[in-house]
Amino acid sequence: MIPAVLYAVPAFLLLIVMEAVSYRFLPDDEERGYEVRDTATSLSMGLGSQIIGVPWKLVVAVAYAGLYGLTPLRMDPHSPWTWIVLFFADDLAYYWFHRLHHEVRLFWAGHVVHHSSVFFNLSTALRQSWTPMTSTPFWLFLPLLGIPPWMVFLQQSISLAYQFFLHSERVGRLWAPIEWFFNTPSHHRVHHGANQEYLDRNYGGILIIWDRIFGSFEPERAPVQYGLTKNIGTYNPLRVATHEYTAIWHDVRAATRLRDRLRFVFGRPGWQPAA
Repeated sequence: MIPAVLYAVPAFLLLIVMEAVSYRFLPDDEERGYEVRDTATSLSMGLGSQIIGVPWKLVVAVAYAGLYGLTPLRMDPHSPWTWIVLFFADDLAYYWFHRLHHEVRLFWAGHVVHHSSVFFNLSTALRQSWTPMTSTPFWLFLPLLGIPPWMVFLQQSISLAYQFFLHSERVGRLWAPIEWFFNTPSHHRVHHGANQEYLDRNYGGILIIWDRIFGSFEPERAPVQYGLTKNIGTYNPLRVATHEYTAIWHDVRAATRLRDRLRFVFGRPGWQPAA
């Protein structure tokens, strides 16, 4: 099972080079651009995510096929309505996957990888988690609706390809109706911000309407400070991939009460017991 998005990787790499070159000839004092070590780390994280992710897709394919075989429902892949339902259902699944990966520390331990760069450029899009297993449950309802698994995989790849283009400082705000309905570079810059007002905002994949509906939308106003509230200060891919899992382990070992141990794992990131 090869994700369709992999076929776009050569185009992604070409666009990264083009964006990096654009900073060389059209510099902007308000944009950070690229840094060689940071970009190398992002590419390494992307490579590692695919080495782990492609075999994991086989497991997911078996799960989807099993659920699709169990349900009596069937949606016609030749019907435009099936694709419309899939588009909105997949995007809603992405919103809740993304939001809970910010709100539950065990999930955040994998997703924090994507937020670990203090730069924001197209290479940041490839800085992905090495633990894709935590995302799988959020899409299991789609084959249960009678949507063929191959359609689910294809829509997921379309969503990821779209989101690649959100990771850029080179694109300003777009036409207002687009900014209202769709996720854009401006909205996604906010999502990657460590500014207090930008934390845990703008979770959308292709659409931004879910953030407006569920109260997590924040427009881009102040300049964005990229990275984490406490940056990790390393370009080592292994440490980038595992540092939060290590921190959870240390917190759990140091805790003296079971409820505190559970909160360190399943509570919000940054939670600490009352003094």
